[in-house]
Amino acid sequence: MASLSKVRVLVVDDNAHMIHIVRSMLLGFGISKTFESRDAAEAFDITRNETVDLIIADYQMPILDGLEFTRMVRTGKDSRNPFVPIILLTAHTERSRIIAARDAGVTEICAKPINAHQLWTKIAAVVNKPRSFIRARD
Repeated sequence: MASLSKVRVLVVDDNAHMIHIVRSMLLGFGISKTFESRDAAEAFDITRNETVDLIIADYQMPILDGLEFTRMVRTGKDSRNPFVPIILLTAHTERSRIIAARDAGVTEICAKPINAHQLWTKIAAVVNKPRSFIRARD
């Protein structure tokens, strides 16, 4: 297995405890370079100023949610890497939300409560089976 020590991950969640859980899992996978943010606007600033290889974001956050954040990353004129893989964390896995996430540009969805195996599977999927993006007017 390849080393993940150089992978840089941004974790975006308004819940500090969830950030800690995800960061601990990432450390277990050998990923030690992380950025953390408790709001999407700050997270977007991080993506503009830092090289980020993967984003793990919560769906439900105040002010800007995970979908709005994803749209900013994908379509923002000042977005540094619109094709960065984004894994969305959510406790709400209704079909309509999954479709909305896909349409916003989310790469993978990880249902809460998350566990290390589930997160590892999603990370492996974005690395081993990258998805093509299609830009559409709507």
